[in-house]
Amino acid sequence: MRFARPLTIALFSLAGITAAQAATDTPRVDARQARQEARIAHGVADGSLTKAETRHLRHQQRHVRQAERHAKADGTVTAQERHRLHRLQDHASRSIHRQKHDAQVRPQSAG
Repeated sequence: MRFARPLTIALFSLAGITAAQAATDTPRVDARQARQEARIAHGVADGSLTKAETRHLRHQQRHVRQAERHAKADGTVTAQERHRLHRLQDHASRSIHRQKHDAQVRPQSAG
């Protein structure tokens, strides 16, 4: 029984850290961000994105990352902040689709 109290305190401390971390974790946002960045990279590789389009799309991705950092800054990502992040990602996703499927293509370099 001597070890019961320290063990209990340690478990509750660990649970508190996990709960606090869960309040600032945004795994869906992070995974979606990675997929969107991969879509942009694919568009660059296959030539469906021009340099200007790529620059604009990457700027949007930076904006989403900045909004995510801002949401996490106080230690809690509220439902409203999470909703805003998803809205920003929805907008970015539509932009990626539009830019990849428009008539503009990057000119192939001669060589």
